[in-house]
Amino acid sequence: MALTPQDVSRLAELARIELTPAELAEIAPQLDVILEAVASVGQVADQDIPPSSHAVPLTNVMRDDERRDSWPAEAMLRGAPAQGQQRFRVPRIIDDSDAG
Repeated sequence: MALTPQDVSRLAELARIELTPAELAEIAPQLDVILEAVASVGQVADQDIPPSSHAVPLTNVMRDDERRDSWPAEAMLRGAPAQGQQRFRVPRIIDDSDAG
């Protein structure tokens, strides 16, 4: 099925792309080539080949969650240039006047 410039015009309209009539005439056959290539991939897949998202199997490396004590706040804050209420103090970066 060959795409017409009218088909491409409708697709461009849906994508909110402005194309000139010359661009539509040029792009229509190019999109046809792309659609034929995609269709040929579907013909290669056989019933005995399961669909996959990757060429090789992927497995996640997981470990068991173990509860452990965290670093003491005092030890973490010891090297901080500024601290308050057991937290790091940092310069304000959000201006309150911008709040709606």
